[in-house]
This record gives sequence, C-alpha cells and structure tokens, in this order.
Amino acid sequence: MKPIRVLFVCHGNICRSPMAEFMMKDLVEKAGIADDFVIDSAATTTDEIWGGHGNPVYPPAVRELKKHGITGHGIESKRAKLLTKGDYDRYDLIIGMDRENLCDMKDILGGDPEGKIHLLLDFTDHPRSVADPWYTEDFTATWDDLSEGLPALLSRCRKLK
Repeated sequence: MKPIRVLFVCHGNICRSPMAEFMMKDLVEKAGIADDFVIDSAATTTDEIWGGHGNPVYPPAVRELKKHGITGHGIESKRAKLLTKGDYDRYDLIIGMDRENLCDMKDILGGDPEGKIHLLLDFTDHPRSVADPWYTEDFTATWDDLSEGLPALLSRCRKLK
C-alpha cells in the first residue's frame, strides 16, 4: 500500500511547519508506522528563501524540539522551501497552520477540488490557529498546539488507510 503523503505549511517554513513535520515524524516512528508516511513541510512565501536557498529551521524551534527529545529526522539539514502548484498532486493532505496560510495555500495550489487542504487544529475539538512563535517567541505554546493537533491528524490518517 502506498504511503500517506502529508505536507505541513506555514508562512516561512522555519518555525511552525517544520516543528509539525518533525513532531509528526517522531509520532509515526514511535507508533511503528513511519513507513506508512511521507512527511514534509513548505512555505507560502519566499521570505525565508534567498537566491533559491532556504534558511534553516529557526534555532528556538530546534531548541523546543530538542527539549522534548525530538532530534534527527533531518532537522539540522532542513531548509525552507516554497509550496508549489505541483504539491497538490504530490500530497494527500496539505495542512496549514492558520487561516492566512489557508488562503495563500488555495491561491498557490489553484483551489482545493479534492478536499486535501485543512488547518491542523480543525482536526481537534478546539479548532483555531496554531500559535505563531515568530511574533510571540512562545515556542511552548506552539508545541502545545501541535501536540494537540498532530495526534488528531494521525487518527484521521489512519482512517484513510
């Protein structure tokens, strides 16, 4: 059976979406189902991409992941990359962090005719945006939101199998 392909998306692809990417990779690895998934992340803007080269994951985001024992999975080599129209066909689920991301995602991807685009926390009992640490520097709040949303997303993915 082919893997479920999940793409996490935020504004710059240096905080929330890579945190979601690596937390989800850790989640499926610990569940023993990593081979059932392809997980990546991307940005809606080129704000963190210069001359075709993306910036690395923001150091406070890396520190938050490490604080919770999430290392490896390519964190150190991850670079911001731009969401492209072709990603719509490459991924089964394209998960945004906030409503602005959602609007930008639909513009970039040309809509959502197959219902692949969602906000992460819409899978929970408390739909809302994932806290943006770029402005607050509160990476713990972002961790908490992702920790709530990712297991709910995983439950949805298991239903797709």
